Amino acid sequence: MIVDVAMGTGADPTVDPHSYARAVLNILEDFSDERAKLADVQKAVLNILEDFAGEKVRLESTQKAVLNILEDFDAEKNKVEQINFEMAREISERKMAEEALGAANKELEAFSYSVSHDLRAPLRSIDGFSQALLEDYAERLDEQGRDYLSRVRAASQRMAQLIDDMLKLSRVTRAELRREEMDLSGLAQEIAAEQRRAQPGREVEFAIASGLRAHGDPKLLRIALENLLGNAWKFTGKRSGARIEFGMMHREGEAAYFVRDNGLGFDMAYAGKLFGAFQRLHDSREFPGTGIGLATVQRVIHKHGGRVWAEGEVEKGATFYFTIPR
Repeated sequence: MIVDVAMGTGADPTVDPHSYARAVLNILEDFSDERAKLADVQKAVLNILEDFAGEKVRLESTQKAVLNILEDFDAEKNKVEQINFEMAREISERKMAEEALGAANKELEAFSYSVSHDLRAPLRSIDGFSQALLEDYAERLDEQGRDYLSRVRAASQRMAQLIDDMLKLSRVTRAELRREEMDLSGLAQEIAAEQRRAQPGREVEFAIASGLRAHGDPKLLRIALENLLGNAWKFTGKRSGARIEFGMMHREGEAAYFVRDNGLGFDMAYAGKLFGAFQRLHDSREFPGTGIGLATVQRVIHKHGGRVWAEGEVEKGATFYFTIPR
């Protein structure tokens, strides 16, 4: 509807000017309200846009953090894959090593069998025929001939003993460890009794501590004690008032068993050679042996996770220590 607001010529005389003015004012008030509402809406929209801009920044920051996490995850994934690869390679190498070790053990067993049977038989023949010559043809041999045959017998017997000791060392190395609680004092008493029976004419004082126990392999520890007590017995052979002691003491916070004697002893400058195979500090003609006994002791103790060492002084005896961790 178009309203002519002019009050001049052509105006409708029936229109009330006051009513018209109020209508105009009402329109202006409504327009002002709508303008205020529009301003509020505009302000709300701006606030929304500002919030959206903040959310956009946060979203971009979150997206960047997620990307960083994904990059770190990829890096960790690569590390894990590398670790898995290294583990697989190590397992494969270990399996190959175990297979190689198994093959080597089989070859060693075959060699041991060959040594045990194929080499011992000729040695027994040499020793036996030499003895037969000495007994059956003694009248036809002069003193030098008999001396030669005696040397042949001694050499063949020494070689047989060496073969036996090498086989023992090999068996100790390959033996499976079977631990159990055992009486070391009782074992030492048994070995001492065996030594006395073998040489009843000797007078040796044994001082064996009671109640000594260990958690170890009975067969292997018997071998170790036999060698240690056997050495003490041998190297006190020329000592009057010979004494052999087996006991236990604490060294560096751990229990250390020991075999001590007052025999020939040794120079500590050569202590490093004691536990090497075929190493000897004394003349084999005076003190028979192959030089493998202490190497065998070391193998036994190392197999139990322990350690072995010695202290001594020339003509004042020796002490051999060993530990057996639980």
